[in-house]
Amino acid sequence: MLYLLPRGSWVAETIALIDFGAGNLHSVHNALIAAGAGNVAVTADPKLVAQADRIILPGVGAFGACRDALVGIYGMVAALERRVRDESVPFLGICVGMQMLADTGIEFGTHEGLGWIGGTVKAIEPSAAAIKIPHMGWNDVTPTEGHDLLEAGEAYYLHGYHFDAANEAEILARTSHGGPLVSAVGRDNIVGVQFHPEKSQAYGLAFLSRFLEWKP
Repeated sequence: MLYLLPRGSWVAETIALIDFGAGNLHSVHNALIAAGAGNVAVTADPKLVAQADRIILPGVGAFGACRDALVGIYGMVAALERRVRDESVPFLGICVGMQMLADTGIEFGTHEGLGWIGGTVKAIEPSAAAIKIPHMGWNDVTPTEGHDLLEAGEAYYLHGYHFDAANEAEILARTSHGGPLVSAVGRDNIVGVQFHPEKSQAYGLAFLSRFLEWKP
């Protein structure tokens, strides 16, 4: 399957790639540059986040540890709330960065999320013994309805927990691994994806290119 990368230039914009010590920052940074980004700031500075034109929150690891690390950066959550929710700049959460958008994460205890997208992150329960957990490798991305960022294709996943969204309208895409799993959530200027665009080759680069152009 061939994916064409849209043309464009985003040199004048600042993309804040948030560093809270729990993300695949090097790979995401390189993928953004390959997708056409001209000014990517890997940062733990809330002041820079508060001025960024686009914001990306990656995450790898356990929900609670990632959430605590993010909250542990003084002023970061307040900067995100102001810039994303009040000022509506485009936001992308990746993997655990997407999961932290939920109300709650149940992984080694119960942990409060950002509460931007209603739902709970919980363990994937396999429907049969042959279904391997974690869900790892290439699998479908099947959009639920038309969205500027999501197209049908295949992407790379690595997760043992899934986003059980409260509102069907906020589920943007699904995949299947022993049953349906949420692949993307979002509303307005906020999108989160369970798959890793930085590991998803042409499909992932095309997705990131669309995010860099996205005007929600």
